[in-house]
Amino acid sequence: MAGPNVQIFGVKNSAATRAAERFFKERRIAIQMVDLKQKAMAPAEIRRFSERFGLRGLLDTEGKAYIDGGFQYLKLTDEELLGRIERNPGLLRLPLVRGGNRVSVGQDEEGWKAMAVR
Repeated sequence: MAGPNVQIFGVKNSAATRAAERFFKERRIAIQMVDLKQKAMAPAEIRRFSERFGLRGLLDTEGKAYIDGGFQYLKLTDEELLGRIERNPGLLRLPLVRGGNRVSVGQDEEGWKAMAVR
């Protein structure tokens, strides 16, 4: 048995996304890579992460999309923010990783190790 199946939501040109892919592949754990440039995250999937980290906890506040979009000055409701995130994955602190009932945001090797436990 290959252990838990892991979903990685990210973009190919993100070093952190590539690090997550490499982490699980090195441990021979089956992954499903979801390239957010090709397929937007479903609102229900975003909620799964936001329930644990809060919607604002998913944002890459140092990222280009966040800064260029002036998000530090915008007062958005969670619904408005969710809509923006769905349209622009660059706002997210990538990768978002889900393994079983565990989720992690950003480059979180400790979280990934917990998912890798069989």
